[in-house]
Amino acid sequence: MSMPGKNSFSPPMLSFASLNAAPHEFYRELRPEFPFVQREDGAFLVLRANDVQALVSDPRTRQVETELARARGISGGPVMELISNSLLFSNGDTHRRRRQPLSRCFAFRMMDGLRPNVRSLAEELVTLKLCDGEMKLRDDYAAAIPAITIAGILGIPRCDVPLFTQLAYRVSKILTTSWTRDDLPDIEAAINELSSYISSIIDDRRKRPRPDFLSDYVANIDETAEMSALEAVMQIVSVVLGGTDTTRAAIVVMIGLLVDRQGSSWSSLRNQPQMVAAAVSESLRFEPSVASIPRLAIQDIHLDGYVIPRGSPVLLSTMSALRDPDVYVEPDNFNLMRPMGKWHPVFGGGEHRCLGEALARIEMEEALAALLNSRLDLDLGDQQLRVHGHAGIRQVDELLIRWR
Repeated sequence: MSMPGKNSFSPPMLSFASLNAAPHEFYRELRPEFPFVQREDGAFLVLRANDVQALVSDPRTRQVETELARARGISGGPVMELISNSLLFSNGDTHRRRRQPLSRCFAFRMMDGLRPNVRSLAEELVTLKLCDGEMKLRDDYAAAIPAITIAGILGIPRCDVPLFTQLAYRVSKILTTSWTRDDLPDIEAAINELSSYISSIIDDRRKRPRPDFLSDYVANIDETAEMSALEAVMQIVSVVLGGTDTTRAAIVVMIGLLVDRQGSSWSSLRNQPQMVAAAVSESLRFEPSVASIPRLAIQDIHLDGYVIPRGSPVLLSTMSALRDPDVYVEPDNFNLMRPMGKWHPVFGGGEHRCLGEALARIEMEEALAALLNSRLDLDLGDQQLRVHGHAGIRQVDELLIRWR
């Protein structure tokens, strides 16, 4: 790959296609020479772990609101309605106002109380497939655990899970790097359908409250009158998006990585179940399902002699940072014994740290534990784990796992 020298006026500018083709290879080659690269849409990808960690809560940046969407030619419609009204893309008082009604429900202590339910669900899903001798890892297992769990939290009927998850997967494509203009009509239709579905459930809880999260949520927003009807719907849409697609991919990645290493990692985990949490952390580091954290530079930012200009969209590449050899020893090796801090960088930082972090960890741990406890000899055959995307939410291909 041809790159400009250190004394050039700007870092490399790369296309979506080239970045998506082999992101780890690009980051490995570019990171020692350049603190960031520029993408064809003008966004800057920050590559080094120390810079990523510092900028996630740097006052010279703020959360991206509508800037990335506008850079890709979106100026209105359902996508802009979602982005403009979601806590995911807001700052300051607006973000706190939108996040507050959700925060108590997703607190670590509250989520830990759900662990037995998640464990039972994972064990149930494994048992259902035992006689088949095989299972679609993504669609039969990894998709069901977060979807059914978030449905239970929100009080959504389990029979509706296939409907709202299918819509969520279509909507979440806008948060990836794999969509094109041709995808927009389907994404917009899915946003409209999912928003209408959530709106109908909110209306039902307003008329017929029950002892569940959504009833409390409706009562809170009605009492405080701090959110519009559209905002109230879009926060729940955001919860559904955050609680389904990213964890689905993370579970597939984790189990795919471990089963591919049956000779070492899998047997180690069977004999040391206390290391399940370490396996979750290492899989999130090695192949994260969320590859970057979006920010906007509100001042010029100088990094190693280069400048990210004020007003530029910035993508803090956790995917690159989590394999930075300046922070991680032998970063391209999958190592269950690797020490990781309490706060995993993949979940972001500051006031925008992932609301569902505790839940995602629990779902990944219990998904792994259920398969380990089954004592099945899992096999991927000649399949390979395939994860797509260099920023935002990444997509993962199906994996068929078999056992004897």
